[in-house]
Amino acid sequence: MSTQQRKERERAQRHDLIVKTARKLAESEGWDAVTTRRLADEIEYSQPVLYSHFAGKDAIVAAVALEGFTELALRLRAATRTNDPRATLERLARAYLAFAEENPALYEAMFTMAVDLPFGQDDTPQPLQDGFQALLSGVAQFADGRDPATLTEVAWSALHGLIVLSRGGRLPASGREARLTLLLDQLSATR
Repeated sequence: MSTQQRKERERAQRHDLIVKTARKLAESEGWDAVTTRRLADEIEYSQPVLYSHFAGKDAIVAAVALEGFTELALRLRAATRTNDPRATLERLARAYLAFAEENPALYEAMFTMAVDLPFGQDDTPQPLQDGFQALLSGVAQFADGRDPATLTEVAWSALHGLIVLSRGGRLPASGREARLTLLLDQLSATR
């Protein structure tokens, strides 16, 4: 291995360590605990080393979000491995909700924090496109003359709304299943 290859490998490992550590801190203590100083201390590198990888905290959050989109897309694709359209839709919705519940800080980085990631544009990063395509694959079969992408955006919006409102204590936990059933019924209804 050449010196250049070794340096590139070490740089990639440091990058991954920074992202992994930021995510771990955010999940255990919240995003306010994730500072460049704290990250530098945790990974035992200087702050200038951190800044050689990321412009600042926002760039770190965006890197964590990209990692999350990759994981979400994998989980959603696994949920679509059924031949029953309604079962696929339900599995997608439950996989999405479970992902958000199991990874609250990651979900926050992906969907509620201001990150410099373009959504729904020509330069949208592949992990974001993959996540949307996984949702689209389960929702599009119910389009019935409606635009599949728009129907998927509405489904995504509804799932996100359920998550945010539930987390904020705005919706009682006792109605979770009824709300999900109603949403699935509405999405799968033909006109």
